[in-house]
Parts: sequence; C-alpha cells; structure tokens
Amino acid sequence: MAKKKKNKNIKKHNLFTIIKDKIFHEDDIDNNFSMFEVVIIIIISILFGIIIGYIITCGKLSPANDKNLSEIVDVYDKLTSNYYDKVDKSKLSDAAIKGMVESLDDPYTNYMDVTTANEFNRTIDGSFVGIGVTVQYEEDGYYRVIEIMQDTPASKSDLRVDDILLRVDGMDIAEDETAFSSITNGKVGTKVILTVKRGEDQMDITLKRAVIELKIVHNSIFDYEGMKVGYVKIDSFSVNSYKQFERSMNRFDKNNIDVLVIDVRDNPGGNLARTREILSKFFDRKTVLYQIKTPKVTKKIKSLNSETKDYPIAVLINNGSASASEILASCFQENYDKAIIVGEKSYGKGTIQNSQSLSSGTSIKYTTEKWLTSKGKYLGDKGVKPDVEVAASAEYYENQTYSTDNQLQEALKKLKESK
Repeated sequence: MAKKKKNKNIKKHNLFTIIKDKIFHEDDIDNNFSMFEVVIIIIISILFGIIIGYIITCGKLSPANDKNLSEIVDVYDKLTSNYYDKVDKSKLSDAAIKGMVESLDDPYTNYMDVTTANEFNRTIDGSFVGIGVTVQYEEDGYYRVIEIMQDTPASKSDLRVDDILLRVDGMDIAEDETAFSSITNGKVGTKVILTVKRGEDQMDITLKRAVIELKIVHNSIFDYEGMKVGYVKIDSFSVNSYKQFERSMNRFDKNNIDVLVIDVRDNPGGNLARTREILSKFFDRKTVLYQIKTPKVTKKIKSLNSETKDYPIAVLINNGSASASEILASCFQENYDKAIIVGEKSYGKGTIQNSQSLSSGTSIKYTTEKWLTSKGKYLGDKGVKPDVEVAASAEYYENQTYSTDNQLQEALKKLKESK
C-alpha cells in the first residue's frame, strides 16, 4: 500500500500554484501590464500564499492554541526523548490515534490495523492487486487453491485447483506469516513466484500481479409461472457496483423481463454514490432518494436521471442488510408504487462514515453524518420493516438454491399476484 504523508502546507502550495499558473499563462496576461507590474503581482501572490500558510499551520494546527493537543505532543516528546529503552515512534502514534478513536464509544468509528484496513479498502474499492485465487487454510499451515477466478493471471497460468501453496518468492508460508500476504503486496505488473505441490510433485509458477475486479453483482433470468423474472444480487455497494449493476439492467432490458427482484440480503452497505446511481435507474430527477443530516443542515439527495420503470419490483432484505442497503430498500418502499419489501427487518444503521488512511498503512473510520429516508425518517436501531415478513428457512441455509429460498419464493408469489 502506498504511504501518504500529510502535508501541512498543501493548501498554501495549491493556492500559490493557482496564482502562479494564472500569471504565467500567456493568454491571461493583460498586454498593458508592464514588466514591473508583473513582478509586483508575483511578489504579492507569494506573500499572500505565505500568510495563508502561516494562518493555517500556526493558527489552526498549532498545539500552542489547544491545551489538550499541547499535552499530547509534550508526552510524545518526553517518551521519545527520555524513555530508558528504544521507542517505536510509529507504534506510539498509532496507539494514541487508536485510543482517541476508541474513546468516542461509537461502534462505527474504528481504528483499523494494516490487515483490516487492506480488507476494508478491498471491499470498498471492489478490486485488489493480486493473482486471482481463492484459497483454504490447511492444518499444516499451507494453503489449498479452491477457486481460480476467470480472466486473471492465475487462470492464464499453470496453477490448478487443489494445488498446495508452499512458498512465495522462496519464503515458506507455514514458517513466515507475511509470506502469503506478500502475494498482493506489490505493484501491478510485478512478478511473484509460487512454489506449489501437486500430488507428489513440486513446481515453481511465475505470475504477474494484476488488478482483480471482484464480482459484486450477480444476475440471472428465469421463468416463474409464465413471468420472466430478472434477479439481481448486490453483495455490497463498492466502487464498481454500479457498473456491474448497469450491465445486469441492460441484460434485463434486452430480454424484456416482467418483474425484477433486487436481493440485498447480508449486504453491509458501502459507497453512497454508487447507491444513488443504482437508485437513479428507477426514479426521475424530482425524487428524493434519501437525506443526509449534519448538526447544521439536512440535504436532500435526488435522482441523477429521468429514467423510470413500470414493472413490479421486490426487494429482499434481512438483518444483515445495513446502511446503503437500507437506503435502497426504504427508497423503494416510500416511492415506488409497484415495489414490495420481503424478508426480515434490516439491521438499523443510520449513520455515515468517512475513512482516513494513515502513513503506517493503518486507517481510521469515523462517523460524520446521519442518513434519513426520502421521507425524512431516521432508521438507526430500527431498520426497515418489510411489507411481507418471512424468516429464512433452515432448508435454505442447508442447501441454497432458488427453489429452497422461501423468501425469494414468497416474493415471486407476491409479484405474480400484482400482475
């Protein structure tokens, strides 16, 4: 992961760059300006940038203006300067950040270590750098390949399902905990050498790391009692969710489906911008999709398009449907006349978080806003109540198919009745 260091002078630099570009852009210089006047403008611009930078750096961020911050800096300085043993400065600052985050007593404001941060970013981004395999941990400390993703470096190599991964670039996976994770710790296009065991044989396989896009949205078309059903399952609202959802909708449109089922069961939420784009496939620009509430203002978020649909739609939810999934379900419940929500009451997460990557590779996630339904309801701790409440059957958990999915079957039954 690329490390980013916070630059306290970034605003000053950006301001100066804009002024400088304006002055030296040939088409923007007034031909009546003398050279002396141009030099004066440059000097004033530089001084203005310095003053703004001083105000930002010293006036807003200086520990001298905040007693609590001053004490934190003082303790950090004492420990790093006077502690009897060596001090890991990065570990010290991470501990301070973790303590501040945990003191807020907010279940959605978290400090994430490197592993957790990488997994979080992977989920939100909908992609990762790697080779495209799914593995299973074995008791001896090695990993068995159980799936090879299509159109990935692994699928184009000699790697096979059931191969046992022994070493990565010569590092023994069972002896070195970092060996396996190093498969993804590299830039796109760099090589990684896997030593694998296949039967009694061992072999080295060289692959090039690539960006692997996760399959977030799954779709199918099937017949139910004479109805052509479009079914789409959204695992999470990641960066690439809308692109994959749009492909699904294009397929449905070409096949002239009669009804649509949107499945967001066990979808924990994610990127609100993608949620807005997905909802905009169904509502015109006048429709408020959801609202964002801060201590000072409430903002209504409207549809981006003028598209609408007229076929019946069922949305499947359960207690694992949270945040953006609840926004989607509540929007259909409040605004789409032919929509029905089926399943179990959703999780009830009514807040929005931002994340900040730290130079150590760790991250923090913190609450910044609340979200409300299109009609202004707050669903935190309440969740979306389905129109038709159906608990998932034990049979479905044991054998997950369309026919054993009693929540889906109930949704199809209701859609059939609405036709």
